[in-house]
Amino acid sequence: MTSLRQQQVPLIGCALSDLTDLPRVGFRGADSADYLRGRGFELPTTPNRAITQPDGSLVARLSQTEYLLIASHLQDERIADEEARWEMDHQANYLLPRQDSHGCFQLSGEHLSAIMAKLCGVDLSAEAFGFGAVAQTSAARINVIVINSGSAQQPALHILFDRPSKAYFYEALVDAMQEFIGG
Repeated sequence: MTSLRQQQVPLIGCALSDLTDLPRVGFRGADSADYLRGRGFELPTTPNRAITQPDGSLVARLSQTEYLLIASHLQDERIADEEARWEMDHQANYLLPRQDSHGCFQLSGEHLSAIMAKLCGVDLSAEAFGFGAVAQTSAARINVIVINSGSAQQPALHILFDRPSKAYFYEALVDAMQEFIGG
C-alpha cells in the first residue's frame, strides 16, 4: 500500500491522511502527569480528553494515569525525543512505545460523524463528541482510539488502530467515504 504521508485521499467533503510515520509515544504510571508537566506539556484534567499543544502536537489522557503523545506535521522531533529522554531519565513511570504498535489516520472534513457512523457504534457527532473528546472503542471490528482533534472551522479526527490492521482499516474507511464522492 502506498504511504499517504505525502498525499491525501481527498473526497468532496472529507479527506483521509496517513499519519502513521509521525512519532507518538505513551506514558503510564502514578508519576506520569508530573513527569509530562515537567517536560512542558499541558495535560487534560480528566480521562478521555485531549489537548492540542502550542506546537500542534496532541496529548490525550486515556485513563487516570495513562497519556498518549502524538506529533504534529509541524513539530515531530519533540515527541520522538520524549522516548529517548525517558530512557536516559529512568523516571518512575512506564514508557509505552506506540510507534510500532499503532497506526494513525486523520479523517477531516464536514462528514466525519456520518462516515464514522458506518463503522462505529459510538456517536461521534460534534454535539456528542466535542473538540478534545477521546473514545476508546471499536470501528470496522478493530479496536481504535478516536480523538476529536479538529476545530469548528476544520473538523478532524485522529484515529489510532493496531498497525497490522492498517491496510484493512484504510479500505474500510475509504469504502465508508465513497458516499461523499461527488456530493
